[in-house]
Amino acid sequence: MYRIVLVCYGVPVSEGSEAAGDITAEFVNHRTWWSNVSCTWDGTRLILQADSDVDSNGLGLLDEFSDCTAAYIKELFDGEIKVESIGQVPAGS
Repeated sequence: MYRIVLVCYGVPVSEGSEAAGDITAEFVNHRTWWSNVSCTWDGTRLILQADSDVDSNGLGLLDEFSDCTAAYIKELFDGEIKVESIGQVPAGS
């Protein structure tokens, strides 16, 4: 199991908090192939964390995170999503 952390830079401050909640709900309710998903807003960046059995490089999650930012952030912005980290989750965690 892989724990993937992605960061989205350039998000409008006025939309970050609401987008974090919307993106978390989107993954929990509709993209259930990801586990332990949370999206948070730290005041300047959206941070998405999720676990996967198969996404060893984080690119699948990155693609879906990009779709969600486009859907849930109304204001146009020139953002960038980067893979922050990918680690192994110990069995039973």
